[in-house]
Amino acid sequence: MKLTNVKLEKLKANDREQFILDNQWAFKYGALAEFGVRDNHIDNDGEIISRTTIEHSIDCPDNVTYRIVADGKKVGGMILKIDKETNHNYLEILFVLPDEHSKGIGYGAWKAAEALYPETIIWETCTPYFDKRNIHFYVNKCGFQIDQFWCEYFQPDNEKFDNGEMEPDEGPDEMFRFIKIM
Repeated sequence: MKLTNVKLEKLKANDREQFILDNQWAFKYGALAEFGVRDNHIDNDGEIISRTTIEHSIDCPDNVTYRIVADGKKVGGMILKIDKETNHNYLEILFVLPDEHSKGIGYGAWKAAEALYPETIIWETCTPYFDKRNIHFYVNKCGFQIDQFWCEYFQPDNEKFDNGEMEPDEGPDEMFRFIKIM
């Protein structure tokens, strides 16, 4: 793994549109690499993660949105939901642009997030069942544990999927939930 100078910078209003487009490209790239164009997870607009879902995450008052910057270049993004009362925090979105994969950027960004929120007791996130790269990253690199597998036999009791924050075709369809106890 290449060592890269990684920083998290709060998202600026004039970078919002590019952040959304970069996020959609990074998620689509992973699905296309796994399934090709036949993937039924791609929505009517051709996206894996909808603009609405990303915008809800950016606009949520409990969330903090960051651009991942490596060696002075915007290479990804991260949205964190921070609960200052419980310190049970949630990694909503993490993406690195495909051209920047395998350079240690995602790991550097994750370590920077942990350093920004040292009071965190538990981190939580999820990823689709098919994304082996993400599963490897969260479990083997970042120290998360798989806590649940969401599928037709088990649906999470989670307000995020019930309150309109996500599009109806997104959400807990065959996803792994990860937790990291600090």
